[in-house]
Amino acid sequence: MRKRALGWLGDAALILYFVFALFPIAWMVILSLKPADQLFSTYFSFSPTLDGYRTVLGDSEGIPFVRFFVNSLVVSVGAVALSLVVGLPAAYASARWRFKGSENLMFTLLSFRFAPELTVIIPLFVLYQKLGLFDTYVGMVWVLQLVTLPLIVWIMRSYFADLTPELEQAALLDGYTRKQAFFKVALPLVKPGIAAVSLLAFIFAWNNFVFPLILTSNEAQTVTVGALSFLGGDRPKYNLTAAAALVSVVPPLLLALTIQRYLVRGLSFGAVKS
Repeated sequence: MRKRALGWLGDAALILYFVFALFPIAWMVILSLKPADQLFSTYFSFSPTLDGYRTVLGDSEGIPFVRFFVNSLVVSVGAVALSLVVGLPAAYASARWRFKGSENLMFTLLSFRFAPELTVIIPLFVLYQKLGLFDTYVGMVWVLQLVTLPLIVWIMRSYFADLTPELEQAALLDGYTRKQAFFKVALPLVKPGIAAVSLLAFIFAWNNFVFPLILTSNEAQTVTVGALSFLGGDRPKYNLTAAAALVSVVPPLLLALTIQRYLVRGLSFGAVKS
């Protein structure tokens, strides 16, 4: 009986935790379905409507949220793609070749990821104004390398390090070049890891707020900043902000569901060594 009671208490605590964790999301859904005249007069009893989503996606408020959404897709996919092109060879090289100062070099790269963005935003703003990169796709893709590239290099480095070097040595004995061994032997074996780290990098790039806030104004502005546009004016439109926020969650969620099989394998890759 004591064990059963402890089990019930554990289940109840787990349920309470899930309610606590999911309540903000549920409240966002409720808020997005509320009509404007019932935002402050009701809590859970209201007439649900999809007008908030129609307004957000229809640009009827003069805020081009759909364009902000497309901008986020372009810069996030572009940032992840560029980071993979540069980061995968860098991760492979750092896992296979060690030299004096290599760990310091890797730590310096990692420090770019964990350094506060506000420490570099003012010099970047001045530099972008001078180079004509302000409020452009190229500028956003470039600056997001500070977010995505260190993440990809450090995580993929551990995946490549878990691969036994004998596989590549056998390929070299068969006549493969080092480049061919990388592309035809090592890279296919870490595909689950690539899927997992690509999703993580995409989420970090998609959710970034400081860089698009300072380095864009309209043309390349992303959803993280664009969603706040509905809070301006004499009366903040919380229902439209909630609808915009929920719409902006769709791409990372769909991407996670699409690569779920590779994601599970990628996150557990190398956890158990033979």
